Amino acid sequence: MAGPVKRSVMIAGHATSVSLEPIFWDALKRAADMEKLPISALVARIDAGRTGQADPVNLASAIRVWLMEEAQRRLMDLADR
Repeated sequence: MAGPVKRSVMIAGHATSVSLEPIFWDALKRAADMEKLPISALVARIDAGRTGQADPVNLASAIRVWLMEEAQRRLMDLADR
């Protein structure tokens, strides 16, 4: 398993560094492509949900959790068919 890769993402006009393992970067790219969004726009949406919480987690953790929840939603959708 490869270690985290740090990349810069623009959120609200500011560059933010995010460290994620390659498998999460790949999943984030696929999710952004499915929603027809740039990765930065999807990360900004995840960030907005995170910062609205009383005790927000760090951005990398929020992205990983969002990706897991998204994968679970897709699996449930497939099971419901």
